Amino acid sequence: MQIPEIKPDRFKKLFLDNKFVLFLLTLLLIGLNIFVLNKIPFVFKPFIVLVKTVILPLILTGVVYYLLNPIVDLLEKRKMKRVYSIITLYILIIAVVTLLILAVIPVINVQVMELVKNFPTYSQQVQLNFESWIGGSLFNQIQQTTGFNSTDWNNTITERLSSFISLAGASIGSFLGVVTETLLAIAVVPFILFYLLKEGHRLPNFILEFLPPSFRSQTYEVMSEMNHQISSYIRGQIIVSFCIGFLLYIGYLIIGLKYSLILAIIAAFTSIVPYLGPVIAITPALIVAAVTSPVMLLKMIVIWTIVQLIEGKFISPQIMGKSLKIHPITIIFVILTAGNLFGLTGIILAVPGYAVLKVIVSHIYHWFRKRSGFYNTFQ
Repeated sequence: MQIPEIKPDRFKKLFLDNKFVLFLLTLLLIGLNIFVLNKIPFVFKPFIVLVKTVILPLILTGVVYYLLNPIVDLLEKRKMKRVYSIITLYILIIAVVTLLILAVIPVINVQVMELVKNFPTYSQQVQLNFESWIGGSLFNQIQQTTGFNSTDWNNTITERLSSFISLAGASIGSFLGVVTETLLAIAVVPFILFYLLKEGHRLPNFILEFLPPSFRSQTYEVMSEMNHQISSYIRGQIIVSFCIGFLLYIGYLIIGLKYSLILAIIAAFTSIVPYLGPVIAITPALIVAAVTSPVMLLKMIVIWTIVQLIEGKFISPQIMGKSLKIHPITIIFVILTAGNLFGLTGIILAVPGYAVLKVIVSHIYHWFRKRSGFYNTFQ
């Protein structure tokens, strides 16, 4: 008598023995647990408070770490002990900061106060200049055609400024709270930075010890690529922004533009955001130049165009290169989306965050393609 062959269970074959299906089921269970626990406030609230407390010091420390770590590595290669290298670098930074406070901050303070004091009259001055440039009759015709009333517009601006000042006065407590948190974060940075510069090179191996041996090589590759992407972007973008600010300051001094130092500093800081930063930075310079004279406005546009050409053709290709390999359109959409989700912090961290996410997703995709075997039939 022939014993009938027992066929394997189709459910077990299709689901239980399928690693991809088990992976999806695991993700589903993790998501359900997070969703349920999120409905209980006291479960995630301490974690959220912890993240909000440490995120700013960690971000600031990370930025300074990527700027200073190559210098410490270079000094260590020159036979100087790492601790002594860090202490020497700290002394140099304290000297530079002291020099800036004594020499540069007073000039910035004078220009900022003067700019704030004169800003309410700029709207009316720009209107008068514009009317004189195009002629009074043509300006009146434009007003009649468009329904634009300069008096009502000035009154509206005054009302908006008054409302803004009242709102600022009402929320002065929250503003002071933000300033206090920022100052505390900055005060903590040197202590975290010291230990990160001293022991940071051991951190990858420390993390790998918690992983199974089979995952360590690929995880180390992912961390190395993430580190390269972040370091290249932070160092490159800050150097490029500094060069833009320096060149604009020289150009503004040559043409005699008022508030040249503060306008160049604004341009340097806003240039940290790719593509969108220069558009924001040129606005105050345009207003100041337009108030001064049409010739000054033309000179300012020429200086800005020259600096942007130098930055786009010479500085960025040499410093940034093609390390991120992200299309400009993608960068713009990423910045806009991150800004809507997370505000100013999202705008600043959008590009490096996207670069890190791209590295992780790319490695997961290649790992899935290699393990699944779905693509072998097409090769």
